[in-house]
Amino acid sequence: MDLRIEKTERGIKNAFIELRSRKPLEKITVKELCESARINKSTFYAHYKDIYDLSDAMEEEVVQSIANSIQHPEYLLEHPAEFARELLMAYVSQNSLTAILFSGSQANHFADSIERSIKQMIFEKYPELKEDTAMNVMLSYCIQGSYHAYQKNRSGDIMTVIDVIAGMTGAIRPMYEERLGENRS
Repeated sequence: MDLRIEKTERGIKNAFIELRSRKPLEKITVKELCESARINKSTFYAHYKDIYDLSDAMEEEVVQSIANSIQHPEYLLEHPAEFARELLMAYVSQNSLTAILFSGSQANHFADSIERSIKQMIFEKYPELKEDTAMNVMLSYCIQGSYHAYQKNRSGDIMTVIDVIAGMTGAIRPMYEERLGENRS
């Protein structure tokens, strides 16, 4: 990517994060973002179609960053407690940015996006599970449940929060093994 384009992108994103940290997404205008980033509207529109497009792109970057930091997505089935620890540490590493980007009306988008991304990785390895309703419920429960438990309790001792969530997630392993056995027979 051209250095000027990269610098412009970074300026747009930094201005957006700064504005987003102070106000809801719906209240941010392209005009004020351009003023903050010190660019013309035409420059903004050369990169994004509107504020929502920018927000979606940044949200997707964060989700991909978290998903890419998970070395073994299959651990959700094979070693769920270890998977939960890895996922929760990825949340911790992106905590400030996710708190800004996924606040207000965007709050539930994060957990849904993470779930979609992780399930996609798991279904690549275990395609037979994609249509398994019970397995999808268990995966949703572990992914969404761990995220929401983390969010509600992150003001406490974070390692205790992670250990408790990992332990609870690990407890579902026998159910996974049963479903995996049924899918293989």
